[in-house]
Amino acid sequence: MPGLVEKTNQTLLTEFMLQGFSEHPELRLPLLSCFFFLYTLALVGNTLIIIAITCSSGLYSPTYFFLLNLATMDIMCTSTVLPKALAGLAWEDNTISFQGCMAQLFFLIWSSSSELLLLTVMAYDRYVAICRPLHYGILTSLRFCLTLAMVVWVTCVLHAWMHTSRMAWLSFCGPNVATHFFCEIPPLLLLSCSSPHVNSIMTVLSDALYGCINFILTFVSCGFIIASILLICSAEGKQRAFSTCSSHLIVVCGYYSAVVCAYISPASSYNPERSKLTGVLYTAMSSTLSPLIYSLRNKEVKTALGKLFLFFRY
Repeated sequence: MPGLVEKTNQTLLTEFMLQGFSEHPELRLPLLSCFFFLYTLALVGNTLIIIAITCSSGLYSPTYFFLLNLATMDIMCTSTVLPKALAGLAWEDNTISFQGCMAQLFFLIWSSSSELLLLTVMAYDRYVAICRPLHYGILTSLRFCLTLAMVVWVTCVLHAWMHTSRMAWLSFCGPNVATHFFCEIPPLLLLSCSSPHVNSIMTVLSDALYGCINFILTFVSCGFIIASILLICSAEGKQRAFSTCSSHLIVVCGYYSAVVCAYISPASSYNPERSKLTGVLYTAMSSTLSPLIYSLRNKEVKTALGKLFLFFRY
């Protein structure tokens, strides 16, 4: 049988079948159009941000440096998941090799965990800019920002490697249909014929700890920001500061809600429909909306884009 190999008297899987949205065949074309639109918008929006920041000297600041990192991770996240989902919807070919599944899992965890850390770092940047403006240059020096970005990338690579290597260590010899449209930890654990108990506990604990620390740090920063904003006398200054903080909070709340629903629960309580919905939210919607919320409404970014592309001149 294709997709199986004999090893030590046990038949192991060499490929998985992603269920995708095959249980709703009437939604195939609408979903194909929707995913293609979201993927195109995410690629275009985040690529424009990267071009604007790298090519415009006026955007050489810590805020836009971290935004560039976030845009890079958004592209990685959507490109890890959506092309395969689009192929499955277009040609109804939902098979993925074991190695391909592990690679998809690795890059998905790397990019999604990096986004969580970067949202925390960006909250710190806003805190320093609003609450400690006289010390902003010192507290967000070039060396510090580069070091912080390196820590984010390396930490998240190790985080992704830990989960992926532990998943690859399991044996898969039974059903090979993963009830999702990409390779994610909970549905894969349900397919394992070896005990996934350790993996399930490790996933819930590590992601809960990882998510809680970032969540607390982000909202503590936003709390200090709000307290400082209330002390601003100028109504215009308050509005500008609140706009900056509210944009970040919108992205943070949406992203955390989707990730928590997807991962902070044991595999035994896995719900395919809920998981697919949250998967769309944090792999497609978040990457699509982030550039709109953070940058395309930002005058400095729009000015930089206007200098690079005649189309963006108003």
